[in-house]
Amino acid sequence: MVDAGWLRTGPRVGAQRGTSSYSELLRRAKAEGLMGRRTGWYWTVFAVLVAGLASAWTAFSMLGDSWWQLLVAGGLGVLFTQFAFLSHEAAHRQVFASNAWNDRAARYGGTFLAGISYAWWMNKHTRHHGNPNTVGRDPDISFDAISFREEDARSRTGLLRVLVRVQGYAFFPMLLLEGANLHWQSIRTYLTGTGVRGRWSEGSVFLVRFVLYLGVLFWFLPPGLAATFLGVQLAVFGFYMGIAFAPNHKGMPIIEHDQKVDFFSRQVLTSRNIHGGRWVEYFMGGLDHQVEHHLFPNMARPNLRAARILVREFCAERDVPYTETSLVHSYVIVVRYLNRVGLAARDPFACPMVEQYR
Repeated sequence: MVDAGWLRTGPRVGAQRGTSSYSELLRRAKAEGLMGRRTGWYWTVFAVLVAGLASAWTAFSMLGDSWWQLLVAGGLGVLFTQFAFLSHEAAHRQVFASNAWNDRAARYGGTFLAGISYAWWMNKHTRHHGNPNTVGRDPDISFDAISFREEDARSRTGLLRVLVRVQGYAFFPMLLLEGANLHWQSIRTYLTGTGVRGRWSEGSVFLVRFVLYLGVLFWFLPPGLAATFLGVQLAVFGFYMGIAFAPNHKGMPIIEHDQKVDFFSRQVLTSRNIHGGRWVEYFMGGLDHQVEHHLFPNMARPNLRAARILVREFCAERDVPYTETSLVHSYVIVVRYLNRVGLAARDPFACPMVEQYR
């Protein structure tokens, strides 16, 4: 793991030097053709997922009133997550050369197939990419059910204080609720997001999606089975989304609000890659190449693998720490980090040195 002290003492923190480094890295990436679009690849993935979706609904119609339907529910949870990955990539302008087509694919295709508001996602995710792991600027480490900073953990009261003490162990079970939370955040955006671009057209697509989906479930299945089906699908969807995004930054250095760090250093030092080959890449929707994704947010997923080699060599030339680990070990790091932060809620008057070695 990167030592947070490197952010203060590392040789590449200067804004001018960091900007120069990134310009050179971008030049090399362009020279190797890594910034080109791979639209045919994305159409192939989309076709495979649509075929999977058609197969799932065919199985749904054939099984009828059967608890085997819960397997279909789990399959839909996986497919909806994969569609969310494609929507995420379209939002980053990775899929089409046309910004308008990327916008339409993410705004309407993603909203209809994954059930997540494009407007809400863009507002949150754009701020994250601009300032990853930065206090007061990155919404992914903001004060929420999970505390990512000891200061936040100490301020917890009541049941949340009890939860934060074991939040590392509770984190993954809590992801079972993340699917419902993502849909709820989308609903809030449509109901209260005045001034949101495309609010009504996007919101209409979102509404049609759930009217059709819930209508099919409760029309063709008994209420109890339909509710269970929905619960399983949401649990799988939320858990899958969570375990794909969780390893990327949690447990990496946190940058204070007023700390000056150049773009190149900020993106590399706060991101963690996951190695494991192509199956991990497909499983995580390309998010295993998190360092490269943050350096080149509009780079097509198939090109990230080659960019990883380029970036690793570039970081080695400049003595910049490049973090990479296995998928399982990344989850261990996340649990340990969240539990260490949660220690602050156990005894707010404890000596920091004692807490460090407890």
